[in-house]
Amino acid sequence: MKKAFVLAAMMVVALFTVDQGQAITCGQVDSYMAPCLEFLRGGASPSPGCCTGVQNLRASTPTQGDRRAACECLKQAASHYTGIKPEKASQLPKACGVEIDVPISKDVDCSKIP
Repeated sequence: MKKAFVLAAMMVVALFTVDQGQAITCGQVDSYMAPCLEFLRGGASPSPGCCTGVQNLRASTPTQGDRRAACECLKQAASHYTGIKPEKASQLPKACGVEIDVPISKDVDCSKIP
């Protein structure tokens, strides 16, 4: 019983000592989404690597700050890559069977993401 209490106390301390201000980086977002470029440019279906990237994006954006940062990164990436079809970008999460709270669109107002 004492060991369980000590372990629980250590877990609580660990949770509160993690840097909560650390947001997702554009490098991470780019690496998650890079396998999706073929689909976003008109490919028939997203690759397994693409869908893994979408899942990783979802897992890496648990906070509002993370979602807003990822949104800004996606908007920047969309301006650097040519041929991305907006309808394919909006279809991507559903095509991968992943519900994400970060819209994949270059026209979204990232400051309004909950």
